[in-house]
Amino acid sequence: MRAVAAMLRLVLLVPWAAGLNFTYHHQLEMETFLRGVEEQHPGLAHLHSVGRSVRGRNLWVLVLGRCPTKHRIGIPEFKYIANMHGDETVGRELLLHLIQFLVDKDQQDPVITKLLDNTRIHIMPSMNPDGFEATKIPNCFFSKGRYNMNHKDLNRNFPDVFESNGVQTQPETEAVMKWIQNETFVLSANLHGGALVASYPFDNSYSDTVTTERYSATQDDDVFKYLAKSYASHHATMSRGISCSTPNVESFPGGITNGYAWYPLKGGMQDYNYVWGQCFEITLELSCCKYPPEGKLKQFWNDNRASLIEYIKQVHLGVKGQVFDGSGKPIPNAIVEAEGRQHVCPYKTNKHGEYYLLLLPGKYKINATVPGVPSKLKQLDIPDGTANLSAFRLDFTFPDFIQTPKELLCPTEPLYQISSSTAFRPTLLLLPLTTLLHAVLE
Repeated sequence: MRAVAAMLRLVLLVPWAAGLNFTYHHQLEMETFLRGVEEQHPGLAHLHSVGRSVRGRNLWVLVLGRCPTKHRIGIPEFKYIANMHGDETVGRELLLHLIQFLVDKDQQDPVITKLLDNTRIHIMPSMNPDGFEATKIPNCFFSKGRYNMNHKDLNRNFPDVFESNGVQTQPETEAVMKWIQNETFVLSANLHGGALVASYPFDNSYSDTVTTERYSATQDDDVFKYLAKSYASHHATMSRGISCSTPNVESFPGGITNGYAWYPLKGGMQDYNYVWGQCFEITLELSCCKYPPEGKLKQFWNDNRASLIEYIKQVHLGVKGQVFDGSGKPIPNAIVEAEGRQHVCPYKTNKHGEYYLLLLPGKYKINATVPGVPSKLKQLDIPDGTANLSAFRLDFTFPDFIQTPKELLCPTEPLYQISSSTAFRPTLLLLPLTTLLHAVLE
């Protein structure tokens, strides 16, 4: 029996040795390919499951890097997620081909080699494998495979920072949230279909009176615009901004859009990443047809390959570093943020005392805060770290600090408020929340 199983596995592995075909790969085929990559590249690739779907299918993640099994200090964590809507299939196949491309080019292409040297890359080809398997008849516009097996839209299933999202958290969503909290992700993108545009936070707000342009901006709006442009500008056609429904009309200037300005969305994954995961995420809509014919997959790969690589490089924007006490020990849960960009959930150091802040090149004041001692403010001129694939390093030391802050998770509930005027004030809760954090930590 074991011999038969081994033979079957060998048969399934043979096609991947000759290269990945431009066809749709169902769960067993995808698992076989991912296991084959891990077996053929043991020092570069690590395959693990972050959870299971409603029907018990694994939510596979392949990690690529020089130390794929664990985090290394100073090496930022990047992730791609695809197929959270099961009938939006292009991203699923693109990520499989991206994996193949990265392992093939390692030690052959100097840029790819250095990218793998300096980055830990997590790739989840399918967040909704049940929905993909349930889509029996491909459709360009809509099918029930969009949802998971509990008939829930996973991109409406996350906590929302603006209003209560009264939905039951699904197994797939719960697994991804735990994964986000267990890693130190810095940058991410989730891949969708049905349009051709790069969308960035916020996806939601309180009302259409946010601005006259119906635009819901984050504290890092300039960075998000740049990130979206970095993908769209390297794509074969996305930067033209053409609408799928009206091909001769430019609906998305430069191929990008603010999520809320496009259409309001409650419980989206990209807003969750930004607020509760300390991770900048954008949404990539990659095809007008949600589930196109297999014959078009190669062209989609050619159209997106350069963008997929360029976007990973952006994880090296800005500044990174560690916070230490007087004895040189790292301080976890220290708050480190750029002046004027304080987040409603303050960005904190991880267990290694590390922080990562995505910032465009320019002059900034970086503030580090720990309880019981005066905060430290450092001014610096940040270069473009993507040029050498390493963000600028800035460490902080608190010689008089002796007490390790306790971890306090930011509550997953609406954190923003509307001011007495009709204008939206993203920082209204920052001061009381920060005060609460420090009161508890002390």
